[in-house]
Amino acid sequence: MPKITLPQRSELHQKDTWNAESVFPTLSAWETEYQHVQEQLPTVGQYQGTLSQGPAILAEALETFLQIENRSNKLSVYAGILSSVDSTDQASAALDSKATSLMGQVQAAGAFLKPEILALAPETLRQWLHADKRLAVYAHYFDDLQRQQAHVRSSEVETLLGLLTDPFSTPGTVVQTLTIAETRFSPAIASTGEEMPVAHGTILTLLEDFDRETRRTAWESYADGYLAIQKTLTNNLAGSVKQFLFLARARGYTSALEASQAPNNIPVEVFHQTIETFRKHQSIWHRYWALRRRVSGYETLHSYDLRYPLTTRTPEVPYTQAVEWIAEGLQPLGKDYVQTIRRGCLEDRWVDLYPNQGKFSGAFSSGCPGTHPFIVMGYNYSLKAMSTLAHELGHSMHSYQTWQTQPLVYGNYSLFVAEVASNFHQAMVRDYLLRTQPDRDFQIALLDEAMSNFHRYYFTMPMLARLELAMYGHVERGESLTADLLNGWFAEFTAEGYGSEVTLDPARDGNTWATFGHLYAPYYVYQYTTGIAGAHALAHKVLSGDPQAAENYLNFLRAGHSLYPLDALKLAGVDLSTPEPIETTFAMLEGYIEQLERLMA
Repeated sequence: MPKITLPQRSELHQKDTWNAESVFPTLSAWETEYQHVQEQLPTVGQYQGTLSQGPAILAEALETFLQIENRSNKLSVYAGILSSVDSTDQASAALDSKATSLMGQVQAAGAFLKPEILALAPETLRQWLHADKRLAVYAHYFDDLQRQQAHVRSSEVETLLGLLTDPFSTPGTVVQTLTIAETRFSPAIASTGEEMPVAHGTILTLLEDFDRETRRTAWESYADGYLAIQKTLTNNLAGSVKQFLFLARARGYTSALEASQAPNNIPVEVFHQTIETFRKHQSIWHRYWALRRRVSGYETLHSYDLRYPLTTRTPEVPYTQAVEWIAEGLQPLGKDYVQTIRRGCLEDRWVDLYPNQGKFSGAFSSGCPGTHPFIVMGYNYSLKAMSTLAHELGHSMHSYQTWQTQPLVYGNYSLFVAEVASNFHQAMVRDYLLRTQPDRDFQIALLDEAMSNFHRYYFTMPMLARLELAMYGHVERGESLTADLLNGWFAEFTAEGYGSEVTLDPARDGNTWATFGHLYAPYYVYQYTTGIAGAHALAHKVLSGDPQAAENYLNFLRAGHSLYPLDALKLAGVDLSTPEPIETTFAMLEGYIEQLERLMA
């Protein structure tokens, strides 16, 4: 594997970076479009107070708003990625801030739409759907709006809530700037005395090193960097929690949990049953930690011992090989699907590939109608990097299929279904490689990668969800959050998940929550667990030879926001309103552990 380096952004080859010029050829072009959108914002307001005049006016108002909203999204996508790939670039940060402010202005400008539409009689809306063919596509949108009528406020209040988009984005901006751009970590020191840079773009690779001293010093350096700013991060997260509670109460919800799930028509019971099902199966994780302890030969395991490979013969996977394996694993979805992936990865530069100084540490997919579905990641030539690429391509292909099929009003999809497509890709590619790569060490490395993925989504994310429930409940009762409180809760949950097999470092393990920016999206993290469960259920249907399974899955991708999330998943063939898919996926996880036990015997 190539030596870990962290180049300057300017040192990267253009072919390894995202195709920014396909969105805006120059920064000047971005600024010009920004000005044009600002100038056209008043055209939305011209429709205020007129929607009751007839279907033609309503159709024009919706089309005008959605077009301007999408143009502001395009500005935001460009600025957001530009800032993520180099957070040290102040010019990019300024663009990102301007784009966020503009999105707030757009939401405020269109805030009158929902209250005025709801003021129309349902029978009138039904008649208008047939009177103007442009309105026909809004049937589900109108039904959904009427479902949420009790939580839509007056035009004046909706305008105010829209204007809060910009100032309420501050905690997310602060955590990114503080942790990525300004926090510095001491180097990791190998048992040989060699020093290696610890950064967001290198930490996962360091934790996968076979040298225990490298792992220990890297993990402690990274954790200590966050501990040094834990009080600031706690206050920042507390601010985000209070902001969301304000919005929840302003809309008349009884809790932050209800406010986060109701817009997508998800019963709060789905959240609670996910957490309870996870807690019920924690013994499966204890079995896996026991396996790692036996294989390692260590008397006790620590958190920095849970990621290094279970075989010394780990395959090196060049980017082009990763793309090929992903494409082969997804062949059941059809020639067009696979060709789109190859073209996006190898020709159209969807992917910003390698780590660099100031780059976002994780991976994400971002875009909107009118752009490519871009991916930002830190590829490091490993099976895990290949799996991450497959995961993000799942998001990107979900977006691509939606944009190709749906009008702007349904051109997005909810967080609840987002993680299904990404994990579906991983499940399909993993199955392909298990069938076609019989080498024992390759199989061990592949199952090890699978367990690493499940570690994140079926272990860490449910624990973060438990933390969310605790901290939101605490603030809802009028109590204050402190770093000691958050660290104590998370240390308790982690100890429960580790059982007797892993030794806990209460301070460093407890503060792990601080490394997850996901907490700034309320009650997001549990949807990783439901997502991976739904993904494996659907992959099993496709791989079992069900003749309709692949087309049903593609129809799910194409649905976008035109169906409620649970209904879209039922269309594909899985019911996540019940715990059954999560139970089944835990059984599959235990099967992976059994395979590893046999291979490692």
